[in-house]
Amino acid sequence: MTIDAHHHLWRYTPQEYGWIDDTMQLLRRDFLPADLKSAMRSAGVDGTIAVQARQTLEETRWLLDLADENDEIRGVTGWAPIAGPEFPGVMEEFDGRGKLKALRHVIQGERDENYILREDFNSGVRALEGSGLVYEILIYERHLPQTIEFVDRHPNQLFVLDHLAKPLIAGGVMEPWAMQMGELGKRENVWCKVSGMVTEADWRAWTPETLKPYMDVAVEAFGPQRLMAGSDWPVCLVACSYERWWQVLREYFSSFSQQEQERIFGENAAELYDLAAS
Repeated sequence: MTIDAHHHLWRYTPQEYGWIDDTMQLLRRDFLPADLKSAMRSAGVDGTIAVQARQTLEETRWLLDLADENDEIRGVTGWAPIAGPEFPGVMEEFDGRGKLKALRHVIQGERDENYILREDFNSGVRALEGSGLVYEILIYERHLPQTIEFVDRHPNQLFVLDHLAKPLIAGGVMEPWAMQMGELGKRENVWCKVSGMVTEADWRAWTPETLKPYMDVAVEAFGPQRLMAGSDWPVCLVACSYERWWQVLREYFSSFSQQEQERIFGENAAELYDLAAS
């Protein structure tokens, strides 16, 4: 079983996806379940986790509806106003929506570099305890010190770090990212997605060898027990086809034991997101 632990779906509008600039023109179209299923077949992927791309409850509802209609979408990471006064009350409408597995806020898009440490946001995250929902951390590498402090405030909450915290791959920069990843990985309630790497590299010139040192750091920090393979499709398409990305992942992990590969490519996602309960 291969699970893509991170991908997106959207109906494109310039207003809602302003981050898709002129360098990403091929993303300026709809990406819907039919497109996803075609990509999955090309790469031998069995199931997926759909992740929010807009910060609206409407999108969370839409993704859950798509998941209900498409068995391939095993779970959803949605958005909710975690820092808002209406949280967690707004979550009542999602009671019984078994495919809602996690929440995420676009921390990397906040002007406040210390947003993840704000009391209103942390109060919302504390309210997640006991809900069964994972919180996904979307940051840039420069936010890792704040993120370590944030995680330490919530030792009983499960977290997953998206995209290896977006290291500066295009510039070949390893530190202090590598050291901070090692520190974050000491927290056993934090998991990590091996995803979103090609878009942090030189889109036209990257090679598997470019990515290897960064993958090595992730393996050292989190081990095969807390890593998950993900694509960040369709965003990855600006630098790499879906099929090619899965080839890169499989080649890198080919020297790992069969059991370790099974965990990274599916079992860890199934465990973290409790996919059996969907």
